[in-house]
Amino acid sequence: MNLFSHSRCLAIAIMVCLAAVGAVATETVIEEIVARVNNQIITRSELQRSREQLLNDLRQQNIPETDPRAIEGEKDLLRDLIDQQLLVQKGQDLGITADTELVKKLDDIRKQMNLPDMESLEKAARQQGVSFEEFKQNIRNGIITQQVVQHEVGQHVNVTNEEESQFYEEHKSEMEKPEQVRLREILITPKARPGEDPLPEELAAAEQKAQQALAEIKTGKSFNEVAQKYSNGPSAAEGGDLGYFKRGMLAKELEDKTFSMKPGEVPEVPRTKQGFVILKVDEHDQAGVPPFAAVKPQIEEQVYIKKLQPALRVYLTKLREEAFIDYKPGYVDTGASPNQTQAVLMDAPQPKPAEAKKKKKKLLIF
Repeated sequence: MNLFSHSRCLAIAIMVCLAAVGAVATETVIEEIVARVNNQIITRSELQRSREQLLNDLRQQNIPETDPRAIEGEKDLLRDLIDQQLLVQKGQDLGITADTELVKKLDDIRKQMNLPDMESLEKAARQQGVSFEEFKQNIRNGIITQQVVQHEVGQHVNVTNEEESQFYEEHKSEMEKPEQVRLREILITPKARPGEDPLPEELAAAEQKAQQALAEIKTGKSFNEVAQKYSNGPSAAEGGDLGYFKRGMLAKELEDKTFSMKPGEVPEVPRTKQGFVILKVDEHDQAGVPPFAAVKPQIEEQVYIKKLQPALRVYLTKLREEAFIDYKPGYVDTGASPNQTQAVLMDAPQPKPAEAKKKKKKLLIF
């Protein structure tokens, strides 16, 4: 993993999991309750969904299930779900609703998926077998937990210059990079019938569209916004971001052109085999270890994350000690505190002998 691949918000987000609420039937137990956190429950199916998500994430990173990180992650699944419940409940106590942030986040997701409206996003969620209300609630919970962590923990975490300098010296080998550029593009292709060359008027229309896009960039509009508006390329939804290219990865003519451009520079529109392309060099990294000043913001983030994790764990232990938490036998919360108070479950009224068998089925397992 790249040393500087995380942001502060991402760090907070990955410390908590999204949870949903299950239900219990009367005659047959459909949802097995594995834990209660104050007035909320965590079900076995939620735990199973978290495990499936963990395994999916591991597969994407090519990490086997036998890897120590995978084993540790699975042990912490219930802990993470309880963390989520505690932080959401704390957010409610603090009056955090996340209404405005939820609307913005949903719109960002819609744009990333290149969907025209919220109805299309809701339809896409249903097609994946997800209730749109549950989808929104999970996003809301994630926003609330981030805000609680930042308000209650993050603002008390300070990073000193000495810690940053020490981190820089200890991780220089990880910061070493080859010369590379990060490119963005706006690709505008002329309309044409399959297998046929575009007509002159189609080429002219595409060139006019490309020049209009370039004019908007030169008047101050962000390249990302213009790319999403005009580009026909596959990177349009990401603002034209093509990623990093080392020397030798591009065609010689294109390499010579882009490696000689200054970051932020947008040249005139050339015609290519695909159509008309507007290129921008976002970053140009020289070979070697970057100077401390160039990576100071990223180092600050990394040191902050490193200090935030134990501070958050201490805070979550405090929340556990203030809450009423009960677990089904056989399930372990790896974040439990020896000082926390378990909820006391009242004994159910004893049924009459004739009704015992029928009513016993209606009782919760735990």
